[in-house]
Amino acid sequence: MKAIEVTGNIDEKGELFLDNPLNVEIPGKVRVIILFTEPTDELETDNDDTPIEEIKASLKRAVQEAKAGKRIPLSQMWEGIDVE
Repeated sequence: MKAIEVTGNIDEKGELFLDNPLNVEIPGKVRVIILFTEPTDELETDNDDTPIEEIKASLKRAVQEAKAGKRIPLSQMWEGIDVE
């Protein structure tokens, strides 16, 4: 059996609507597994909330530093970092 991952929504009637059509070669019967987040009392925080402009600026600086030869040799990158 082959698996693909898609996203969609379930409406108030319990009907599933996929965000995009499936691109399948042979139509037929399928098994569907629904994964959804359970509501929580606490708001979940987004650990990846760095603004895109800040990321772009950081990448631009990194490229400029690399072009200028201001790089840390790979052999030294982990010095001073306590990894277990």
